[in-house]
Amino acid sequence: MCELGSKHMNDARTRKYKRYDEAFKRSAVEHWLVSGKSARQIAAELGINEQSLKNWKQQFKQLPAGQVAPTIDALQAENRRLARELHRAQVQRDILKKTLGIISAPTESDL
Repeated sequence: MCELGSKHMNDARTRKYKRYDEAFKRSAVEHWLVSGKSARQIAAELGINEQSLKNWKQQFKQLPAGQVAPTIDALQAENRRLARELHRAQVQRDILKKTLGIISAPTESDL
């Protein structure tokens, strides 16, 4: 029984944390400030912890939210996101059109 407990504790000690370079951190914070999305949404998009993003914002507090100019990379990322969102909306619209056509089509008993 002691062996199991000691193995469990060793597993917790060997946990590795991801390390991000400063450029990634700054880019993530800038993306968050420019996009107007919540920290949770940005963290999910980037695959990082929400609290890490908030900590990085505090670390780079000198970046004023209203004066941050979007970078080319941020604008391209936003364009890709908007293109995906548009495509998804168009697919949903097409599905709804087809569904409406099937539902409103006359049946053989109506003829």
